[in-house]
Amino acid sequence: MFPHFTKRQRIGALILFLIIVLLQLVLFFAPHSEFLSLQPDEISLNRLNKEFVALKQKTQKKGDLKLFPFNPNFITPHKGYVMGMSVSEIQRLKDYRFDNKWINSIAEFQAVTDVSDSLLALISPYFKFPDWVQAQNKVKPDKQPMEKLDLNSATNEQLQDVYGIGPKLAERILNYRNRFEGGFASMFELKGIYGLTNEVISNINKIFDIKQPRNIKKINLNKATQEDLVQVPYIDYELAYSIIEMRVLIEGFKTVDELTKLKDFPTNKLDIIKLYLHIN
Repeated sequence: MFPHFTKRQRIGALILFLIIVLLQLVLFFAPHSEFLSLQPDEISLNRLNKEFVALKQKTQKKGDLKLFPFNPNFITPHKGYVMGMSVSEIQRLKDYRFDNKWINSIAEFQAVTDVSDSLLALISPYFKFPDWVQAQNKVKPDKQPMEKLDLNSATNEQLQDVYGIGPKLAERILNYRNRFEGGFASMFELKGIYGLTNEVISNINKIFDIKQPRNIKKINLNKATQEDLVQVPYIDYELAYSIIEMRVLIEGFKTVDELTKLKDFPTNKLDIIKLYLHIN
């Protein structure tokens, strides 16, 4: 046997032969093993899945999670994922904020996102709400009402202290105010600023007032010409013509509110229009 091989070579060949036979026996008697039944892609996916779960569990451990104080209203999808929030929890927060709503407490955060108690206990100690929220949540008995600030001298920073106002809305308010010499004539003019909801306007009214309203020279609705009427905000030439037609038909207006009977009249801007009109 093996006439052309040395003794050492013959022994090596015999060992290799035995190893091949042993492997064949293993494959024959254990063909349904869980590992062998998996395809290469399945093995890789299984391993990666286990690594992902382990990584997520590790991330959620308080000792390993590196967090700094943050406002939960501004959690990004990436930050939410790192903290252990699910896709649906992050989406619920995103939908809530899309409606220009704000979270003001830990309980409200859980009610909106539906995160688990364990995750909430892990991340809530890092929640940092604006100072005005903290002040709002404190009970202050027997305190005199705070004197309101003047909207005509308010700064960008003061406006952003109002719940629901960010940098862009604050800038729009200031731009609107600067269009007129003397600033705002009435708080009703806030309705003419794009993006200000009734809720936000109500919040502004709680903090601000107009100490010295700008003077508006009112127009007599029953004597105004078309040229006079188009000087009033939200009244164009077509609407001014319709107003004069109606005035002739009813032989004069008794109240400014009668304008709302006109087709296409901007009823939501009536309070602003009334600042410019009067009836003798």
